[in-house]
Amino acid sequence: MDSTRPVHIGRQALYDNRGHVAGYELLFRDGPEAHHATVRDSAATSRVIVEAFTAFGIEELVGDKLCFVNLTREFLVGELPLPFPPGRVGLEIMAGVEVDDEVLAGVAALAEQGHRLTVDDFTGAGSRARLLPYAHHVKIDMIAEELRGDRKAIAAIVAQCRRHRRIRLVAQRVETLELFDLARRLHFQLFQGHALSRPDLVTTRALTPTRLARLRLLTELAAGDVQLDRVVAAIERDPALAVRVLRGVNAASHGLKQPVSSIFQAVVLLGVPQVRQWATLMMVADLADGDESVLTDAVVRARMCQTLAERRGVDGPTAFTVGLISAVGDLLGGSAHALADQLPLTDEVAEAVVRERGELGAVLAAVRSYQCRIAGGADLGDDLLAALRWANASLAEPEPAPSRP
Repeated sequence: MDSTRPVHIGRQALYDNRGHVAGYELLFRDGPEAHHATVRDSAATSRVIVEAFTAFGIEELVGDKLCFVNLTREFLVGELPLPFPPGRVGLEIMAGVEVDDEVLAGVAALAEQGHRLTVDDFTGAGSRARLLPYAHHVKIDMIAEELRGDRKAIAAIVAQCRRHRRIRLVAQRVETLELFDLARRLHFQLFQGHALSRPDLVTTRALTPTRLARLRLLTELAAGDVQLDRVVAAIERDPALAVRVLRGVNAASHGLKQPVSSIFQAVVLLGVPQVRQWATLMMVADLADGDESVLTDAVVRARMCQTLAERRGVDGPTAFTVGLISAVGDLLGGSAHALADQLPLTDEVAEAVVRERGELGAVLAAVRSYQCRIAGGADLGDDLLAALRWANASLAEPEPAPSRP
């Protein structure tokens, strides 16, 4: 059975006044034929954030360009977390968000933290003008009902925004070349709309999530005295979550890859608060149930690698990670090399996963040979049974991870 699912994100380009792509707005899409967002709620925003960072990788989606993600009220007031650091993603305050005192306080706090804020669909009237002191970008809808492409009306809003010197203006819904010319004459810095390009759909495949593992992890993270080994154990039982945590290390490091050799090390680098934020957001974002049986097979390979490695005097947690990444690569149907390139792995772990080199690579090769019933391989029947018992017990009752030095 296939334990992967297609993941889609819409991506609409923003252009500078020379016609070069300067950034992208990331948009929710629920299927390959979806040309517009069917929903614009917190679940949709959560999906975009989680999948952009952990299914695609933000660098693969936008490169070194600007990136904008729409936020609902729940994110602005702190009811839902933002699990990435300031600077990498611009936060776009959606047009439907009512700007009351609570939202304004949340926006001020985000700006204080260093986040770049964008005011969407600004028409110059109402409470949204209160957002201007905190904004880095302001989008003006060129065909809004209040404006209808009227030069004087748009120029008045431009003048209002220019009182705040750091604001860059985005001409939004540029649907005709005439509107593009008008926006250029008014000295907008960025341009977005169908006259320039329509949103394109970007698709990849990701592991189907397991909500049970998410709930267990959140339970561990909610404890007054968080036990790191139990947190790591909860992550290790869920291959999809494990890969997301590894990719989260990159998301938390401002694009500077920090190589890690195990999930334990990744959790330490991220820190419990950020792991909690990712897990919370994943619970909101993951709308489909996973195929537990297929994902369990991946955990079994990882556990077999761990027990065999420890018998050979090789680090067990690192071998678990090697086995897990190898199995995830098989499930996703891509090359191990492509997956390893997206994760912040040490050279030793990457060589083991991609080329089965070194002591860790020899462990992985032995386990894979046994699982594929290759003649002449080691007899790992006892390890398989032990791994199956461990995996089945994990589904019923969380247990601490093996002790670490």
